[in-house]
Amino acid sequence: MEVSLKFTTFDLENDPLQIGEGDCKYDWLEVWDGLPQVGPLIGRYCGVKMPPEFQSSTGVLSLSFHTDMAVAKDGFSARYSMTAREVTDCEYPFGIESGKITDEQITSSTSFYDNRWLPQFGRLNNDNNAWTPNEDTNREYIQVDLLFLRVLTGIATQGAISKETGNVYYVTSFKLEVSTNGEDWMMYRHGKNHKVPVFHANTDPTEVVLNRIPQAVLARFVRIRPQAWHKGIALRFELYGCQITDAPCSEMQGMLSGLIPDSRITSSSAWDIHWSPGFTRLVASRSGWFPEKPHPLPGEEWLQVDLGVPKMVKGVIIQGARGVSVNPGSTAAENRAFIRKFRVAHSMNGIDWAFITDTKLMQPKVFEGNVHYDTPEIRRFDATPAQYVRIYPERWSPAGIGMRLEILGCDLLVSLPCLHVVQWPPGWHPLCQQMFLLCPEVFDFFETFSCEFGTAEKNDLCGWTHDPSSNFNWGFYPRNTGSTLGSGNFLHVEASPKTSGQSARLLSPLVPPDEGPLCVVFWYQMRGSKVGALRLSLKNAGEQTPLWIVRGDQGTTWREGRAILPRSPLAYQIVLEAEMGLASKGDIAVDSIHLSAHIPLNKCELRATSTAVPVTHVPDKDKNWLYTLDPILVTIIAMSSLGVLLGAVCAGLLLYCTCSYHGLSSRSSTTLENYNFELYDGIKHKVKLNQQRCCSEA
Repeated sequence: MEVSLKFTTFDLENDPLQIGEGDCKYDWLEVWDGLPQVGPLIGRYCGVKMPPEFQSSTGVLSLSFHTDMAVAKDGFSARYSMTAREVTDCEYPFGIESGKITDEQITSSTSFYDNRWLPQFGRLNNDNNAWTPNEDTNREYIQVDLLFLRVLTGIATQGAISKETGNVYYVTSFKLEVSTNGEDWMMYRHGKNHKVPVFHANTDPTEVVLNRIPQAVLARFVRIRPQAWHKGIALRFELYGCQITDAPCSEMQGMLSGLIPDSRITSSSAWDIHWSPGFTRLVASRSGWFPEKPHPLPGEEWLQVDLGVPKMVKGVIIQGARGVSVNPGSTAAENRAFIRKFRVAHSMNGIDWAFITDTKLMQPKVFEGNVHYDTPEIRRFDATPAQYVRIYPERWSPAGIGMRLEILGCDLLVSLPCLHVVQWPPGWHPLCQQMFLLCPEVFDFFETFSCEFGTAEKNDLCGWTHDPSSNFNWGFYPRNTGSTLGSGNFLHVEASPKTSGQSARLLSPLVPPDEGPLCVVFWYQMRGSKVGALRLSLKNAGEQTPLWIVRGDQGTTWREGRAILPRSPLAYQIVLEAEMGLASKGDIAVDSIHLSAHIPLNKCELRATSTAVPVTHVPDKDKNWLYTLDPILVTIIAMSSLGVLLGAVCAGLLLYCTCSYHGLSSRSSTTLENYNFELYDGIKHKVKLNQQRCCSEA
């Protein structure tokens, strides 16, 4: 999506002593390619001169107005539009000839002293001379600010015939220099040996010669440096190329613009807070990400981006970094690091990862990286569904690993808002994940949900997975001999001082949208007076809704649990959670969880208890709970009852004495009330307690 902005009026307070464009003192307008203070600053504008037309391909264009609240001018007005660009051959003119690129965007090292050969005269097919420097040397250059990062694919050049003298001047060869910020420049190189090519230009003053860039380069600032010329340097020119986003499925996902917050950019390590993952934004960051080890083992360090929701990822743009001294004796200004080779991994849940593969070798593909710390490189691959993307450096510059990054991609072909809660079963191939996203009906949800937890020879969670956010997991335990469920395993967690207060959580396969309502049935056992709780919850978009819960000791009998899985327009997961209490002994067990097709929903109760499938048989004498009581316990109960009886008798005598004592009826009633109050709030009336003499007088 391209954002276009064109100003119709512009009048802000101007500084009469303003030296150059952007040197605004009182009121000014800043234009940002992305979010303010995050994306690159395009320019600062004040006065009455109209800013140029802006076209951003990041999807975000920001205006920031600053004022000193002193002098008020008419302000500004502008029109904007958002359009989806059509795919081109990446060879349209950038606008030097047409005037779309303003005079202020064209500068030079010097220009001839009589003001008839200025940089703005260097437009292709301009009738008024051309650009000529003050001296004819190969140190001179003419420069264009494209305002935004562009893909440069070609340069057209012309010479000129002097309007004053009729003399013929033209450039016969030149070199190309590029930059992303106007400060860090790289001479254009290409080929395996990274040689600096010399482009052959004109042989006469009027013919247009087009030079195609052998390998397209990303740049915002472009310089042409003449190397040889006829009689003198005179140059008119045009640049050709396209937007990064003109290629299919190549929208910038938010690193440069700031739509991806720092909290979703992580790494294996960082040198310190000044070169942390948050500084890894393409172009916008002045430094970049440096890992803790400048020269680790290949593949040991990584940089990760969470896109927030699943996307189709089709490429990355990587750039080097500068600013941190990682080698003995080096300075911050000297250190300019970049990655020469890297691998790309992707994931839907941030747990199960797969690498972009080389289709010929069927091995993780190793991509070519940068040859310069400032010049970005685009690396594309087949569209892959992913929410998380990792870059693993394999080789890097002598200065170490330094990187800035942008992710290219587009929206998924299908809309599943709940996909960020998906936990893929272990071992699922990325192609299976992609198939599920596009064709979820291919998978039998009932088979992956229902689980007997394996055989005696092999443990199996079926489609369920352990919650990665929990350090305490369910374990497998073999069934007793003679179980009606046969040989195999059940899930089990044991209470101990170490597990007190912890929770073991198991996540179900994704319950598809509009599936249900369904009745889930399982068997459970809970032993121990303070063993904790067992619950089933519905998880969607990070929130959990309880469906079923039972707490405390349930005895040694296996019991049946039932819960209704509701019908939902969004997919969700079921969480099976054992929350351990304060018990030092006891356990919680779950077995044979499945979806029942024959139980009516009105019979699928919140909690149903049965002994139809017992694993441990209960003796008949256990039915009478008195038989199992300890004799000492019986004695304690009897004495306690006797104490209650005697207490009631004493209370009756006290009431009788108080009410029958002549002359003290009023006082005694008040005393009795105070006494009762003092028992309730003894600390507050501690002094009054010693003043009561009811009992001695009675």
